[in-house]
Amino acid sequence: MPWFSPNARPTRPSDLQICRDRLRGGSRSFHAASLLLPERFRIPASALYAFCREADDLIDTAGKEGGYAVALLRERLNRIYAGAPQNRAADRAFAAVVERYAIPRALPEALLDGFFWDAEGRRYHSIADLEDYAARVAGSVGVMMALLMGQRDPAILGRAAALGIAMQLTNICRDVGEDARAGRVYLPLAWLWRAGIDPDVLIARPVYSRELGGVIRAVLAHADTLYRFAAPGIAALPLSCRPAMHIARILYAEIGREIERQDFDSVSQRAVVSPQGKIAALLRAVPETLSLPRASHAVASPAAQFLLDGLPAGAARHDEAVAWYDIRNRAIWLIDLFERLERRDQVQRAG
Repeated sequence: MPWFSPNARPTRPSDLQICRDRLRGGSRSFHAASLLLPERFRIPASALYAFCREADDLIDTAGKEGGYAVALLRERLNRIYAGAPQNRAADRAFAAVVERYAIPRALPEALLDGFFWDAEGRRYHSIADLEDYAARVAGSVGVMMALLMGQRDPAILGRAAALGIAMQLTNICRDVGEDARAGRVYLPLAWLWRAGIDPDVLIARPVYSRELGGVIRAVLAHADTLYRFAAPGIAALPLSCRPAMHIARILYAEIGREIERQDFDSVSQRAVVSPQGKIAALLRAVPETLSLPRASHAVASPAAQFLLDGLPAGAARHDEAVAWYDIRNRAIWLIDLFERLERRDQVQRAG
């Protein structure tokens, strides 16, 4: 069965290729994980990512016109939900995803709300405030991904939101120096002040200190609790999707471990997981997929609860049974890809 609804406006093959290219050139960790997804899940996931990435890039390049950029994005979303997307590959592909998977408008709207907070230059006093932001820019994407995989249980969707929030907190910890040089601070202000750090001084002079490292460490510890909370939600996904989502979880958490190995200094250096590290994570993650803890009913993070309100109820749609050797073969292929990339990087460094 095609991934889009038979009644949906057809999506051009070139649109799908553009979306795949956006994914390949964007998040390496997410792209690597997506390669483990069956094509019928990978295609809509690429379309979702392409739209989110275009929106993110537009905000990043808008500068002082960020509010206007968000208004343009809201108009694009209006047309997507009206069934008349703008003449853009990402919009046409995302419109097909919205129709096929009944994505509630509140979810991409939450994403745009988070982008508007970025455009405002909003800062976050507490870790709860920071979670509110992360729920919008990443938790919303986690819920949409779970919907693509046929999940409708609020308890599981809450764990999907938690995974997105954890990933965003990891990104924030990785990019402290980069954000400060761009005039932004995302770390909780209360924790910075308690450590004797003035956020405006950090922006004016981005310098690592042990006190700053302590704040980064605390945020990563909070992210780790969310990664653990998210794990049982992955076990509820279709078998063919679990390795991809588990490897995404492991790879992002590994960024935190890399920051830890750098003594929590993400100002003078940017943590990057090496291809060898990705291979090790993949080798660990694939067999772990069979023993993930099963989900039980759990209350979602207060920051993410609004994402679940009003979602249409319905039974989860599970795909057909998938032989374990198929998943293993895809994992072996991905390991080979990592090894080839590492050899290429070695040649480039030698050159």
